[in-house]
Amino acid sequence: MSGYILCQTKKADKPFFVESINTNIYSLEELCYFLYHNLYLVDSSVINENLCIWISEELDLPRLAAKLRPHLGKFASAEDVLYPVFKEINYLTYDELKALNVKLAKLDQEAPLLRKKRKGDALVANKMYVSAIKVYQQLLKKEGLELIRPGLTMSVWHNLGCAYSYLFQMEKAMECFWEAFLTQSDPKELVCYLLAYRSVKKPQEYENRLKELNVSDEVKDTLKKALDEFAQKKEVSIRPGKADEMLEKLTGEYHRSTGS
Repeated sequence: MSGYILCQTKKADKPFFVESINTNIYSLEELCYFLYHNLYLVDSSVINENLCIWISEELDLPRLAAKLRPHLGKFASAEDVLYPVFKEINYLTYDELKALNVKLAKLDQEAPLLRKKRKGDALVANKMYVSAIKVYQQLLKKEGLELIRPGLTMSVWHNLGCAYSYLFQMEKAMECFWEAFLTQSDPKELVCYLLAYRSVKKPQEYENRLKELNVSDEVKDTLKKALDEFAQKKEVSIRPGKADEMLEKLTGEYHRSTGS
């Protein structure tokens, strides 16, 4: 990425506030970085008249603002909105621009509910967990998620559980992982559920739950390895409110293997 380009334009005295990730932007380079890495967060809350005013008055780039204004409220293509911003300082290489176009074409073809799910994921990536939770909760009220993509319901429940775990709300995380498991009986979801269960319940309750669910030896082995690994780390204790540290590795692997 062309992040090495430094301060080709004026730095703003007053920042542009990106509400979705609670961040101030002071330069065109910072704006480019945000846009490139957060396509699913680029909407009318970012591309609006306030942005144009900021670009014109704070960055002294009235011509760039004029290029954006005709397209306010109908963000759809790189040529209309993103390309003018990136090209102002040649922020991306030719190959990066081509890759961006491919990404935007894919985004345009995605179902609205899938784009909303991706937005929730982007909020989690930016550690905006409360906002992500709201997005996931809204999605779970919709019908037809499985028609869009098999396994989407499980993925939303799983990611909602992750968001809760990062906020140390392990009871809610546990409930979400259970719902995710119920949708498709995925062993990975059972592991996440039981790790969360272990973090909020007494040891004997945990053992009883293993028996109730008739957990396979394979799942038990995975759980034992995870618990043993983190128990060996002095800075990590397996107690209520700390299971997010155990879950982080497993859920990260889950995301990479399933694209959830």
